[in-house]
Amino acid sequence: MLMFASCVPGGGADKPSPARDAHETRRRELVESFSRADEVRITDKRVIEAMLATLRHRFVPEALQAQAYEDRPLPIGHEQTISQPSLVAFMTQELKPKAKDRVLEIGTGSGYQAAVLSPLVAEVYSIEIVEPLAERAAKTLTELGYKNVHTRAGNGWLGWSEAAPFDAIIVTCAPDAIPPALVEQLREGGRMIIPVGPENRVQELYLLEKRDGKIEQRSILPVRFVPMTGKEKGAP
Repeated sequence: MLMFASCVPGGGADKPSPARDAHETRRRELVESFSRADEVRITDKRVIEAMLATLRHRFVPEALQAQAYEDRPLPIGHEQTISQPSLVAFMTQELKPKAKDRVLEIGTGSGYQAAVLSPLVAEVYSIEIVEPLAERAAKTLTELGYKNVHTRAGNGWLGWSEAAPFDAIIVTCAPDAIPPALVEQLREGGRMIIPVGPENRVQELYLLEKRDGKIEQRSILPVRFVPMTGKEKGAP
């Protein structure tokens, strides 16, 4: 199966309460469909609860809110998209987030992935290279009460060294190779999920684990993401 996507009790008191809204029925139907899927079946109850509690319609342009609970990516401007919900859930599940984890996300986009992670971990640090998107995501996340998500505009290829090391790293845009800085900033025993491959072609979603300072990796799914940019801006 080819998945398409975009290039943002762990949260404790910082976790927003699940909200009843006009989209609740459609959101529940969407999330319930994940348990019936084949290749990307979602079984982690914490991830399911996080997906149910995350208001995806708040992370898409107003004109597209009626399509927010369809299982497909949607444009969010600046040639970027919000990821397919089932892929967000799958990547979150494969990351195996723990309540005390500090997680780095590369590619904030709309902020949706960061919002899903927020109740599952202690802290989320999210970087977006497109400044208007970073500003919009920060505004949305603040409005919705996600107090444990920290965002900034910056070059994701370089990571967030001041906040490192991270227990987990999730990358939602595709580099042509795994950025060395992200490997360095991953804690021993940590996990990274990242798509790798050229633009406009099928890429591979890899799960990496850091053991004894070395990276073990395996391919888990063919995907297609927008490219990671910024390698040329001061990165090796």
